[in-house]
Amino acid sequence: MALSTTTHHRIIWALRLLLALAFGAAGAAKLAGVPQMVQIFEHIGIGQWFRDVTGLVEITGAVLLLVPVTSFFGGLLLAVTMVFGVATHLLVIGGSPVPAIVLALLSGFVAYRLRPTVGVVVSAGATR
Repeated sequence: MALSTTTHHRIIWALRLLLALAFGAAGAAKLAGVPQMVQIFEHIGIGQWFRDVTGLVEITGAVLLLVPVTSFFGGLLLAVTMVFGVATHLLVIGGSPVPAIVLALLSGFVAYRLRPTVGVVVSAGATR
């Protein structure tokens, strides 16, 4: 049973909103200097500037997800960010990478479903 176009659009919008809220909150926590975030980035060892950059990337991705024209780029940016987050969990800080994996998969799914189409656009009624 295939989903209707309307149902498909609603699911993608719901995922975009959910991801925007999650990444917006995470990015805001990083920029606000929440002690847990400061501690995590201290453990990573690159410096607190990296926490600020990561927070800006997450908030930028969240905003891009909410703008229909840029949603693909937001999903792609956040999926790539979470791939690096998974790697950081596995190789540097430890802990469970499962939340980062889930966010990477959801962001990647949204980017895939909203990917730009490639090819020639043929107007309705035109013959080739």
